[in-house]
Amino acid sequence: MRDQIIKAQRAEITEHHIYKRLAKQTKKEANKEILNRIADDELRHYNIWKKFSKREVAPSRWDIKKYYWIARIFGLTFGLKIMEQGEERAQINYGEIGKEIPEALQISQDENNHENELIAMIDEDQLKYIGSIVLGLNDALVEILGTLAGLTFALQNNKLVALAGIITGIAGALSMSSSEYLSNKSEGNEEGAVKSAIFTGIAYVFAVIFLVVPYFVFTSPFVSLAVAVFNSVFIVFLFTFYISVANEQSFRKRFTEMVALSTIVGLISFGLGYLARIIFGIEV
Repeated sequence: MRDQIIKAQRAEITEHHIYKRLAKQTKKEANKEILNRIADDELRHYNIWKKFSKREVAPSRWDIKKYYWIARIFGLTFGLKIMEQGEERAQINYGEIGKEIPEALQISQDENNHENELIAMIDEDQLKYIGSIVLGLNDALVEILGTLAGLTFALQNNKLVALAGIITGIAGALSMSSSEYLSNKSEGNEEGAVKSAIFTGIAYVFAVIFLVVPYFVFTSPFVSLAVAVFNSVFIVFLFTFYISVANEQSFRKRFTEMVALSTIVGLISFGLGYLARIIFGIEV
């Protein structure tokens, strides 16, 4: 029981320092206020545990650095939710401690309800425009992977396939960005129209780079295509994991949907490329 209390105490003081450090670096005043409120809650919880452990507990310096930089790089919401689900928290059995210390159940409830509500109030562009990012990534993965698959069978020349992929990718990124801009503006969202277009375009270009690079690295067009498919699945995995954590959605369902869609389009394009090569007698 004493070990459990000390683990809980260390988790609280560690997270107190993480929230305080992030609050100092945050420019938005609303976010700064939320982070400071959660930091104060963590310190209050620490002091409750301290009454029972009868000792001071030092924070984990490694966890402070780790979660601080995760939050700085990938966004506050993602970083904080990853932290709240962390291994240190998972090892604390609040129900068992609550049999001896009733306050433990109240602390657990605070962690699950109050702090999660505060985290949900954090205002971030990454989450505000997540729909635009999904649109850009999904369209690029489906469209460019399909194009590469078809051209790989039709042309069987890495340089030509890569060139076509880059041209298609740039045109697609510009097209998707402008469409997203006009769509938001027509809905009266003039303030967010430009940002939506930028996020869509950046996500599209990011996906294109990952898909086309193998054609510059490998000599065999089919090996290049296989690596491009792997990269596609890898991108979907990373982004789906990000969304599932940040928005608390089902990882498996979203991941399966995106992979299945990309695979179906890729296979259809593969077949069309093969037929085009036979019908038109293309030899490069």
